[in-house]
Formats: sequence, structure tokens, C-alpha cells
Amino acid sequence: MRIGELAERAGTTARTLRYYESRGLLPARRAVNGYRTYDESDLRLLRQIRTLQDFGFDLEETRPFVECLRAGHPAGDVCPASLAVYRRKLTELDALIDQLRSVRAQVGAQLAQAEATQTVAPPPACELTAPAQQEPTR
Repeated sequence: MRIGELAERAGTTARTLRYYESRGLLPARRAVNGYRTYDESDLRLLRQIRTLQDFGFDLEETRPFVECLRAGHPAGDVCPASLAVYRRKLTELDALIDQLRSVRAQVGAQLAQAEATQTVAPPPACELTAPAQQEPTR
């Protein structure tokens, strides 16, 4: 298939495919007429890349998975290098989760402090609401 068809089937653009090709993630095969040609295995590579990017992996982190698929493995995550990337990503995610928990605790403490010091008073009048006007008497 040609680049336009592959882009459409993969849900991306030809520009993205050329970028992946320049980064060595997608093979650069050319037909006799000079057009780029791709096959189903290239579509599988693209789907692997897109899935990983949806999970938050950057493009370079997808390389071991692509290389694993190119080596003939049915899944890109069975090779040692792919497993190492998974481990690093889990460590990164755990750190982010810990950071978010800390921020959440701080926001919760600020809320509790603000609520504790809140005085019981009527809410301020809304500046956009004008006082009710009376009908003029005749």
C-alpha cells in the first residue's frame, strides 16, 4: 500500500509517517516508481507506536517495541528491551502518582483550613443583581 492508504488505515497523517521514517521507526521502502510502499506489518508497527503513545510513552520509548516486532515476535512487548521500558515507565508513573497524592493532601489541608476559619455571615450581594425597583406611584 502507499503512504496515503497506510496513514488512513492507521488514523494518522502522511507527514507523521514520513517523520517516523526519518526517525528509523518505519521502514523506507520504495517501489520502482519511487513511491513509498508499506504492508500489513508496517500497519502493525504503527498501531504499536500509537498505543504506546496513548499510554504516555514518548516516541523514542516505542523503539524497543518496534524492534521487537521487526525481529518477528508476535507482540512488541515480549523482548527484554521492551520489558525494561515498561519497568521504567511504571517507576515514572509511580513517582507521578506519589506527587499527585502529595499535592492532593496539600489542597485538602488548605480547604480544611479555609473552611475552619470561615465566618458565618450572609454571602456578599452579587454586584450584577440590582435591588428590586418599585413601581412609581401616581
